[in-house]
Amino acid sequence: MGIIRKLASQTAIYGLSSIFGRFLNYLLVPLYTYYFSAEEYGVVAEFYAYAGFFSVVLLFGFDTGYFRFRDKGLIGGDKAYATALWFILLVNLGFFLLILSINPWLSNLLHYSEHPEYVLCFSLILILDSISSIPFARLRAENKAFRFVGIKIIEILITIGLSLFFIKYCPKLYADKTYPLIVKFYDPAIGVGYIFIANLIASVCKFIMLTPQLLGLRWGFDKSLFSRMLRYSLPMVVIGFAGIINEMLDRVLLKQLLPYDLSTNMKMLGIYGACYKLSILMSLFIQAFRFAAEPFFFSYAGNTDARIIYAKVLRYFVVFCVFIFLLVTLFIDFFKYFVGPEFRSGLDVVPILLLANLFLGIYVNLSIWYKLTDRTLIGAFVSLCAAALTIYLNIRWIPIYGYTGSAWAHLIGYSGMALVSYVLGRIYYPVNYDVLRILAYIVLGLGLYQANLQLQAIAFWPPVLLAGALLMLYLLIAGLFESRQMKC
Repeated sequence: MGIIRKLASQTAIYGLSSIFGRFLNYLLVPLYTYYFSAEEYGVVAEFYAYAGFFSVVLLFGFDTGYFRFRDKGLIGGDKAYATALWFILLVNLGFFLLILSINPWLSNLLHYSEHPEYVLCFSLILILDSISSIPFARLRAENKAFRFVGIKIIEILITIGLSLFFIKYCPKLYADKTYPLIVKFYDPAIGVGYIFIANLIASVCKFIMLTPQLLGLRWGFDKSLFSRMLRYSLPMVVIGFAGIINEMLDRVLLKQLLPYDLSTNMKMLGIYGACYKLSILMSLFIQAFRFAAEPFFFSYAGNTDARIIYAKVLRYFVVFCVFIFLLVTLFIDFFKYFVGPEFRSGLDVVPILLLANLFLGIYVNLSIWYKLTDRTLIGAFVSLCAAALTIYLNIRWIPIYGYTGSAWAHLIGYSGMALVSYVLGRIYYPVNYDVLRILAYIVLGLGLYQANLQLQAIAFWPPVLLAGALLMLYLLIAGLFESRQMKC
């Protein structure tokens, strides 16, 4: 239990800070959805969908490759770190030059010919974030969680402060005409573009704070090591790209496949994008767990009890994810106020998206088999198959069911990835996962969710009390089962 407590403490450090930081960032959703229309917010949802795809391509999987090949002794400098950092710098420099040359054409292609600054601004955000990922990976590998999360939180605070300034206060100051600098530099026509500008300034500040880690460039570039890292990491690009297809492609396709005019399609995209944010708690936990678990899985793999620990980690992970699912779905009448009234028509997709993210988290746990056995090509094939299924389901269901079809495509894609990864893991890296207990927790969560829907129609007590009672019931059952398991 000691090693699990250590992993839990690392997850807690990443998680509490991420939850705190992302919660602050989450408060921007009401700002965006109350100040911008659903159609305008659709622009934000679309660009952040593109960000997911390019963040994978511009990083080339070298953050995971660094974990695999890093010099843990750091004798004479960490060549794997320097090699990864030099390569990512060069890749992103080439990307920036490409965007500069094709920006007018690309902006017109995306129907933003009047706002080419959107594309340029967002490309700079992508570049800075991609380069910063390697220093962040080094901080994780060195267990410098507090510095990691401190920089992340400062970045988010800067984003929030500038967003409030640009969106809420600048229009008022501009209208008063009493602040010459605001009148000179603020342009109301940029609109949602100020969300990107705030993000860009925050990314620049983050990059500056990572300057001490960037000094690792002096350790040079190792060609032989680069070849090994590239062979290992390239399949991770395919895996990451396929994962982004599962996560983000729907927001790209909705604009094109919904059977309405462009304005209505963008409105539907905005509603879906805002409601997707309501599954943020599950995503936050999975992200925090991944930050802590990835270096842990690699470093602990040589221990004799590694597979026993991995099995316990997945079980505890599912227990907590089901708790998050119930917290959001049972108290959805509270969480709905985080989006504007125009966006609440899409709340029905929130339980589906939460469940989809739960299976994504299970896949994150199960995927250790191809990382630890260097079978990343097989992992890439699994991810590609899941991506192909997601693309097919989105194309088939969006014109019929709208964004609800996209939510179900998410769920089927992620659950399929988890299932196939479990089967292959049994072949290449067998871990005795407690499958029946894990499925029992998921079924219990779904049963309590359905019970809440049915009892709300006939209950005589306030819905919040009913929701609280059902949530406590889950905790009692899970606590009882886990306490018995520990005694065995």
